[in-house]
Amino acid sequence: MTFVDTAPGPARRALRAPGVRMGGLMLLVTVVACAGLFAGRGVTPEGVWAVLLGAGDDPTAEHIVLRLRLPRVLVALVAGASLGVAGLVLQSALRNPLAGPEVTGVTPGAVLGAVTATGLGLAGWESPTAVVVAACVGGFAGAGLLWLLAGRERGDPEQTAVYGVLVSAVLAGLTAVVLLVAPGELGSVVQWLIGSTEGRVWQHWNLLWPWAAFWGAGAWLLAGPLTLLRCGDEQAAAAGLSTGRGRGVALACAVALTAGAVSAVGALGFVGLLVPHLALAVFGADLRVTLPGAALLGAAVVCGADAAAQLLSRLLATVLDADRLTLPVGALTTCVGAGLLLVVARRRADER
Repeated sequence: MTFVDTAPGPARRALRAPGVRMGGLMLLVTVVACAGLFAGRGVTPEGVWAVLLGAGDDPTAEHIVLRLRLPRVLVALVAGASLGVAGLVLQSALRNPLAGPEVTGVTPGAVLGAVTATGLGLAGWESPTAVVVAACVGGFAGAGLLWLLAGRERGDPEQTAVYGVLVSAVLAGLTAVVLLVAPGELGSVVQWLIGSTEGRVWQHWNLLWPWAAFWGAGAWLLAGPLTLLRCGDEQAAAAGLSTGRGRGVALACAVALTAGAVSAVGALGFVGLLVPHLALAVFGADLRVTLPGAALLGAAVVCGADAAAQLLSRLLATVLDADRLTLPVGALTTCVGAGLLLVVARRRADER
């Protein structure tokens, strides 16, 4: 018996479109991951290929590629995916297109936690587990402070945005106070303030990926409630959703994902704010598809930015004759993200 597909052509294309885009994103992630492996210093591209193919006999090259570059790429991918998903969850739960982790107290709180623990000698880049714990405590404290200040106005996007900016500013000020009290720790915490993948090793990866997988799966399971929350509290309540409980669980997922990323790579500016907009533009409003898309886009953005930062570092080191010059990936994401945000703001102003 022969079965004939009677679905119209446009319908079949609509069903295939998300899969095609997802496949294209996976290919992009693979490309930027390879770029990250080849962009660093110390080993030529030919040497990297030899190590990856198992044909190399240089222990130094093997150490650089397998123990430094590979975990660095993997950490950048997972941290970017975490920030992309966290940003989309926050914007959906709060119904605010500007509700990125950077301006809701989550990222500043996580940074404050990591910096404070480092200043007290309780954590450091040599003890990733302690950093994760400290960043999570700070991230949840920042989100909790926003939750308390917003009070009954938690469902109001404009008021929540105002309180989020206020909380973020206060937490950033407290971080500056910690640095003034313990100025000797500035060198060890500057990576958290700017964002860097330098020095990431397998220990960071082993701590980050299970955390990101657990909370990322939880965020995906909340795709239905988040879609309802994007429509407004009245519509969500009419559909039978407990808006307060649903929003609270969603925010917990977003805070946990952000804290995990910050504990590994620091505060990468504008990733969690802009990636969700790109994911929604590419995949639409169905969060069952858009959440994985945001994860892939975030991974591609951070890993690609890290590869670009390494290449720029090599170029600047050659031009300025400074061998130890390193451009943090956070500086690149912040500059590029700020420029993109300015372009978007101007276009919306012109449309009005």
